[in-house]
Amino acid sequence: MSTFKRCTVSAALSLVTLGWLAPALAVSSEESIDQQVEVAAQVAEAQAQEAWRGNMARIEAPGEGCFQSSYPSIAWTEVACQRVVPRVAPRPPKSAVDAGSSTSALSTDSGAGQTTGNGVDYVIQSAGLIKSTVGTFPTVTGVTSEKGVGVAAFGGGGILGANEYTLQINSNYTGTTSTCAGHSGCTVWQQFIYSPDYSTKGTAFVFMQYWLIGYGGTKCPSGWMSAGGGDCYRNSAGVNAPDEPITQLASLKLSGSATSGGNDTVTFTHGTTAYTISASDNVVKLASVWKQSEFNIVGNAGGSKAQFNTGSSVTVHVAITDGTSNKPTCVANAGSTGETNNLNLGSCTASAGSTPSIQFVESN
Repeated sequence: MSTFKRCTVSAALSLVTLGWLAPALAVSSEESIDQQVEVAAQVAEAQAQEAWRGNMARIEAPGEGCFQSSYPSIAWTEVACQRVVPRVAPRPPKSAVDAGSSTSALSTDSGAGQTTGNGVDYVIQSAGLIKSTVGTFPTVTGVTSEKGVGVAAFGGGGILGANEYTLQINSNYTGTTSTCAGHSGCTVWQQFIYSPDYSTKGTAFVFMQYWLIGYGGTKCPSGWMSAGGGDCYRNSAGVNAPDEPITQLASLKLSGSATSGGNDTVTFTHGTTAYTISASDNVVKLASVWKQSEFNIVGNAGGSKAQFNTGSSVTVHVAITDGTSNKPTCVANAGSTGETNNLNLGSCTASAGSTPSIQFVESN
């Protein structure tokens, strides 16, 4: 075949091929654009939902009681409150190992790398009074399972089994208010809690737990229960929320607030639903003494441990509103919860801003 003929045939074949490919390329291009638009829409929706969860963590309930809200509404709808009756006796706070230590990492004395809880934890400390605290887990990797296990040193109790844990925001327990009624050595402590199966299997409660530490004597005030050792506690009413599996940890958010002369509030958000309970600050008058906050995921009551699968890593972010933009202090070994988890603490970083915060990683 001559060179001219070969070129002519080749050009013809090329034109035929291009003619056949053109519609396919057009379809592929259209599909790619559609996919990009869909992905962009999904990202925008996820960001909108996260912003909504952040807003609901800070929007106060209209008054005392229990409330619920669903995305995209930012209005609270009142729902029935429930009486919170513990299936397991609660554990008083653990004395801080080194309450005066201010550092970005655990001190040598604490045994850096110890598992979290029972005093070994970071807290965020404000120079003034804390008005609200928001706890989140911005990065969670490798978490596939978790189970609540008993700790022999604490009697082996707790609500045990798969997906048994609590999210806790805990105040400092070094302040005295009039609730102590002049009892020498008495201090107040308040916990903001999300707890699966706390009263009934299959249902979680969002509630506040109040404490009079070192109240002394053999009798607690009316309406309070004895935890032994001269400590007294009582629960707020609770709002029902779903039991969330540990695989949803990254999307869970817990917040607590206290207003002097007003109400204290705990809010739990997940996905497109938020739950909150609001009650008078006069129970222990936390707003007048709140200077530290601990937030973490630990065992479900009774000094139990939240045991994560090997290879788990959780980033903990704790933000406060204290009326300033000042950089807070990250205080090591100042946790107060009596529960634990099996994750080792890394270093802690504090940041200034509109919502001063600390952040640290715990992993195994």
